[in-house]
Amino acid sequence: MINRLITPMALQARGLYVELMFQVMGRALQAVSEVDRDVRSEVSALPEGFLFEMMVMPDGSRFIVEHIGNGHLHYHGDNASRPVDLSIQFKHVAHAFLVLSFQEKTSVAFANDRMLVDGDISYAVRMTRVLNRLEAFILPRLIAKRAVKEYPANLNLPKKVLSAARIYLKVANHFVATVRA
Repeated sequence: MINRLITPMALQARGLYVELMFQVMGRALQAVSEVDRDVRSEVSALPEGFLFEMMVMPDGSRFIVEHIGNGHLHYHGDNASRPVDLSIQFKHVAHAFLVLSFQEKTSVAFANDRMLVDGDISYAVRMTRVLNRLEAFILPRLIAKRAVKEYPANLNLPKKVLSAARIYLKVANHFVATVRA
């Protein structure tokens, strides 16, 4: 009896967590593109106007960012004015939860067939590198090593702390601006 009550609540809690993490990730991608030169270099190789989406299938949580030029990304929330160029889709909210709670690396989730890529695979690899760089900045090293395929060797503690602080400040400012609007 109690198991029938707890299971739906756990699934709902996972869904809310994934929704929150997508909002944070979208805003953090915009912020890291303003803070880090390596990310701007990766993003600059994408065409201007390129729309990237990460979502839970079939109609779950999502976020969309756009390359607006010079390696900068712009967070669009969960809708876009036109079809996206690249979509990375988790097959189930439980799969998204594993990756977004840093229990499973993105590369392992791909290998375990928990995700789909709809679009150019070379762009997906590039965006995965950007996401890995973001996670290396904003997560403690111990957790980031579990979340990313390879932790950046050139990321020293002062640079990590300073960049993470700038990213978190920009994310917080974006949340506040959204609430005020």
